[in-house]
Amino acid sequence: MNGYPDKNSPDPSPSAIARRAFLYGLGASIGGLAFTDMLARDVTANQTGKATEDGITDSPLAPKALHVPATAKACILLYMAGGPSHIDTFDPKPKLAELHLKKFVRQGKFASAMASGERYFVKSPFRTRQVGSSGISMCEHFQFLPNVADELCVYRGCQAESINHPTANYHMNTGNRFGGDPAIGAWVTYGLGSENQDLPGYIVLPEVAYPQGGSANWSNGFLPPFYQGTTLRATGSPILDLFPPKGITRQHMRRNLDLLEALNERHAGQHAGHEELAARMQNYEMTFRMQMQVPEILDINQETQTTKEMYGIGDPLTEDFGRRCLLARRLVEKGVRFVQVYTAGWDSHDYIDRAHSQRIHSIDKPMTALIQDLKQRGMLDETLVIWTGEFGRSPDNGKRGGGQRAGRDHNAKAMAMLLAGGGVNSGNMIGATDEIGEKAVDVVNPIRNLHCTILRLMGLDDNKLTYFHGGRFKQLSQTGGQVIHELIG
Repeated sequence: MNGYPDKNSPDPSPSAIARRAFLYGLGASIGGLAFTDMLARDVTANQTGKATEDGITDSPLAPKALHVPATAKACILLYMAGGPSHIDTFDPKPKLAELHLKKFVRQGKFASAMASGERYFVKSPFRTRQVGSSGISMCEHFQFLPNVADELCVYRGCQAESINHPTANYHMNTGNRFGGDPAIGAWVTYGLGSENQDLPGYIVLPEVAYPQGGSANWSNGFLPPFYQGTTLRATGSPILDLFPPKGITRQHMRRNLDLLEALNERHAGQHAGHEELAARMQNYEMTFRMQMQVPEILDINQETQTTKEMYGIGDPLTEDFGRRCLLARRLVEKGVRFVQVYTAGWDSHDYIDRAHSQRIHSIDKPMTALIQDLKQRGMLDETLVIWTGEFGRSPDNGKRGGGQRAGRDHNAKAMAMLLAGGGVNSGNMIGATDEIGEKAVDVVNPIRNLHCTILRLMGLDDNKLTYFHGGRFKQLSQTGGQVIHELIG
């Protein structure tokens, strides 16, 4: 009666399956495939910007509706590749002075496999002072950052899950330790679009050497190609072939693009859902428009000498990072949604005194200037600034020697990060690590919760910011996370 052969039937072969069961199974399988295909096509149409009866714009980077009220319109992420030591920057541990050079026994694997031999506690070579009206702890080598201490929210409760640089970078940047997923900047641009259709919504300012993991740290992953981070080169022309060859006018280029667009549209009509082609067409058009805006934005000589000196431009130690911080301000000022600025050299397994002091001096003046400049221009309240690395460092020695050579190993269970502007709980220290800085013990949260908080500040809900891929709706947090309300002002 149920349409299937009787259980006592001597012939269970496919030919014996009842007609009703066959049709039911066929309908269910084809229906499931059709439904999945419909979902995928619907997502593709909406995110490639094709016009529909619902009035979807023809630009995938057009501004989109917020999920929740936002306190930040843009984000600048200052990424300290290598893993800065929380103990030697914003999370001092006086207890280590008492334990200095005493034997250290590891409780579980929280540091990298490269550490070997005798382990012992290492005190910080730096003094710490309290700065700002709230008394934020800060290493002595920060000479300028105390001037904006009351704009900072120091968070000491985040924990990573990886102790290796590439996987830790992927995790902090994309939410997935194994790479291949969209970067947070890609998610933000996908969710919000861009306020300037003549510029990419997501721009990355790397050093000459990319961070470990390479460009996958700012990939669009499974999102449409429109949302990939656009890198500006650290040396030479920031964008190759930005200007047309000699003798080629904008009118020539416009006619060439119009012809190319006609050919591409003819091809696209025969290959529906071809995201790469659609993205290529959009990129050609954006490149044409960028030629009008980018040269002006990249020309920091338009800034006053006072502004350039404020960012440390002209000082060999701060020149590189200072230029990129100033460029980050100019980009968000022009409507770019998400900017990442990378700087490396924080992987201090030895000589942490020399290595970290130099790194601090190289970023101190530029990042202070960035916060001051945004505030002076009335932009800080709506620009979220984040300072972080991929993990913190251990309270014991690194792999190469002791005494004055001592450094620190990788530590995923404790780290410090700074947030400013964009509605954060400024002028406060949130969370804590234990007395030796081995692990977070208060307001402890995984990276996925940090990501959810960044999205919330920018008006996005991680549970609503999804993309259908691989048969399911995916999100930045991977499996869902929670907002860290203590970080929100």
